[in-house]
Amino acid sequence: MGHRPEGNLPVVVGIDGSSSAADAARWAAREAARRGAPLEVVTRAQDAIPLLIAKSRRAALLVVGDRGLGRVAGLTAHADCPVVVVRGEQPSESDGPVVVGVDGSQSGEAALEFAFRTADLREALLIAVHAWTDSALDAGLVPLLSWDDVETAEHPLLAEWLAGWSEKYPDVVVQRVVVRDRPAHAVIEQATAAAARLVVVGSHGRTGVTARGSVSHAVLHHAPCPVAVVRPERTPR
Repeated sequence: MGHRPEGNLPVVVGIDGSSSAADAARWAAREAARRGAPLEVVTRAQDAIPLLIAKSRRAALLVVGDRGLGRVAGLTAHADCPVVVVRGEQPSESDGPVVVGVDGSQSGEAALEFAFRTADLREALLIAVHAWTDSALDAGLVPLLSWDDVETAEHPLLAEWLAGWSEKYPDVVVQRVVVRDRPAHAVIEQATAAAARLVVVGSHGRTGVTARGSVSHAVLHHAPCPVAVVRPERTPR
């Protein structure tokens, strides 16, 4: 998904008469104008998710409100294009930065591509957040480690993951954040502190977003602003 050519594919927004859908429609209209892309509005109260998934096969972006987040999570897990869930106390576009979670994975790479392009279109600061924890380490090793040394080692990793995208988007100013924390909490905290206009997270798809405990699931439910969920491009069979 991340490297799919968009051409003149539309921005598709789903509306159902709710206030959150109205926020999504306004956000989608601005985004379509910014991209110079057509805007397609899907108005269907029942069975909207299957229709939106079908529309995603020929869309640059899907935009929905945060009403019924359980169903929305299913959409983000199965859509063939990035999905923006418009949420937060101030869902309208602000002048804040774009915040992206970075972990070196394939889904994280797709999120980076989307985040850099989004920041470039908006001339916005991009905050790249890399969080690490000791949860994957052998319990016997934890007391022996110097966390300062571990954190120092994580900085060049983040720089490496960002390097190619910074070359492609040289006008995007990037602020790097490396922190020992749970990834979802770190991303939400940075977005809140910076009054972010958009958070971008990667998802492995299918069960990735809907699974409790996943980063994208937590961010969708607790971010203070709209959230873009991006899956890697699927390999054709």
